[in-house]
Amino acid sequence: MSDFIEKETKKANSRLFASDRQLADRYQVKRVTIWRWAKKGIFPAPVKLSPGCTRWPMDLVLEYEQKQMKQTG
Repeated sequence: MSDFIEKETKKANSRLFASDRQLADRYQVKRVTIWRWAKKGIFPAPVKLSPGCTRWPMDLVLEYEQKQMKQTG
């Protein structure tokens, strides 16, 4: 296995994901708001993991939060 594939596999396996429900609870909004934000491009795009299972990568969510804090800070 090449080093690149090995690194990418480890990265993918260690990536945490959040559901729309978890994110809605985190930001105290309705689930549909998370989807609207993603559709408008103001929030990270979700990843379809399998049919009926769409999640947001937490590394991208945390990156989004950091950018928001810098803009308002």
